[in-house]
Amino acid sequence: MALDHRSPVPLRAQVEHLLRELARKPEYQNGKLLPDEVMLAAQLGVSRGTVRSGIGKLVFEGLLERKAGVGTRVAKRAESGVRAWRSFSREMAAKGITVENYQLDYRLVESSAEAAKALQLEARAKLWRLDRVRGWNNTPVLHSTSWFHPRLGLRGNEGFGSPLYEIVEKASGVRPHHAREEFLATVADERMAKLLQVARQAPLLLRRHTVYDPGSRPIEYAEVRYVSARFTLTLDMQRRDERVPSA
Repeated sequence: MALDHRSPVPLRAQVEHLLRELARKPEYQNGKLLPDEVMLAAQLGVSRGTVRSGIGKLVFEGLLERKAGVGTRVAKRAESGVRAWRSFSREMAAKGITVENYQLDYRLVESSAEAAKALQLEARAKLWRLDRVRGWNNTPVLHSTSWFHPRLGLRGNEGFGSPLYEIVEKASGVRPHHAREEFLATVADERMAKLLQVARQAPLLLRRHTVYDPGSRPIEYAEVRYVSARFTLTLDMQRRDERVPSA
């Protein structure tokens, strides 16, 4: 490991780049502790404060995690398959992760243009909207906003201590059946950066989905923003055998 002390690139930026490279190495991906500040500072010929600044930035981004008396290591990224949309908390529980709600807001509001379009409603229709910041280990991982179709007859007194779609089905009698997914790359604006405790302009994964009942009528439109450094979505694809018609 070495820095170029004659480079116009600030030493702090070089340290940050080096730490990112270290974090990609298999041994650190597998949980090995990174060298401590004193060792890194001595090896790189910089002050301990410069090393601490670089580590602190990557901790803030969610790439690294620090524990007092233990050290610094690469943060574990949770992984989710898109087919498990019906119960995110249960999917994570199967991986040994307990999902926590850090913020919840449920109120009747005018729909966004996107929600009205997805739910096939007139603009500015009044809808129940659920906003949540969720994560684990005292770290926000995602922000979700769901708009519910008036057809569900929700009253605003629904609790959200159980999986979302179980609550919807119990309250309305409508069974979620399938969903349409869309994925986009985006960045955190000032509000989202504060909610998710990341730097402004930090990369986020935006997942939009519309959920339908068995009759293919839309019942929910949602936008979920994941902190890219803390979460990975996977898509499993399978070839469907096609029969060749006989001559």
